[in-house]
Amino acid sequence: MSEYRYVDYETADAVATITLARPEKANAQNERMLDELHHHFLAAEYDDDVKVIVLRGEGRHFSAGHDLGGGDPDPDAVSLAEADGSWQLNKIYRWEARKYLGYSWHWRNIPKPTIGAIQGKAIAGALNLIWPLDLLVVADDVEFSDPVVLMAIGGVEYHGHTWELGARRAKDLLFTQRTLGAEEAVQIGVAREVVPRDQLWERTHELAAQIAQNNAFGLAQAKRAVNQTLDVQGYYTALQSVFDVHHTGHGNAISVSGYPILMQLDEMKQNLKKQ
Repeated sequence: MSEYRYVDYETADAVATITLARPEKANAQNERMLDELHHHFLAAEYDDDVKVIVLRGEGRHFSAGHDLGGGDPDPDAVSLAEADGSWQLNKIYRWEARKYLGYSWHWRNIPKPTIGAIQGKAIAGALNLIWPLDLLVVADDVEFSDPVVLMAIGGVEYHGHTWELGARRAKDLLFTQRTLGAEEAVQIGVAREVVPRDQLWERTHELAAQIAQNNAFGLAQAKRAVNQTLDVQGYYTALQSVFDVHHTGHGNAISVSGYPILMQLDEMKQNLKKQ
C-alpha cells in the first residue's frame, strides 16, 4: 500500500505506535482504514526492533465503529452488492470473515504485547479493534458500547463480549444498549487503569516502554501461554460460532428489506443521541 490516508505509524524505543487518524469521522472504519491498520500491525509484528505495539485514536473518540454512513468512498474497495443492487449473504460473509473477524483474530495472536489507549466513544465495530488487544489504558471519559441490536443484529463480528464482560453484563449491554464507563471497565478487569484524558497517550507509552524492557521471547511466551489457555477453553470456537449468528442478522435484513442492515441509520443515530 503506497499511500496511507487514515492510519499513522511510527516506532521509537522498541515501541510501535499505530494511530487511527480520521478524527473528522470519529475514526469510523471504512475498508481502506482496516487495510491500512492491518498493514501497520503486520509491519510491527515482523519488525525485530519492535517489542510492544500501541494502538490509539486521534480526536475526541477512539472509534465510532464501522463507517455505515457512506461518503469518502475508496475507488479500490470491492462492492458486495450485485449489479442489480441486490445483496448476497455469501459475499458479505466472506468479506467480513476476512476484514473483520480475520484481521482481528490475527491481531490478537501477534506474538508481542499490544496496548490500547482508548478515549471517548468506542462503539460496536470499535470492539473489533479493542478486544484483540492485551492491555487497555482508558481515559476517564471512555464509553464502550455495542448497540447493534437496534439493527436486528446480535452483536459485532468479533464477539469477545462474554469473555471480557461475563455473561450477564454482556447481555445487559446488548439488550439495553447502555455504555460501559471507565470505572466499571477497571472494576471488572477490562481496563488496566483510568487516567485523565490529557494524560492518556503519555501514560500508555510509559507502560509500553516499561514492558519493552523485557526479553522479547519471554513476552511472546507469556502471551502465548495466556492465549492458549483461552483457546483450550473454546475461545476461537465461540468467536466463529457467534460470527455465524451475526450473519443470520444480515440474512434476516436482506430477506425483509433487501439490505444487509434492517434498521434505518438515522433512527439508530437518534436512539444513540438519547443515551
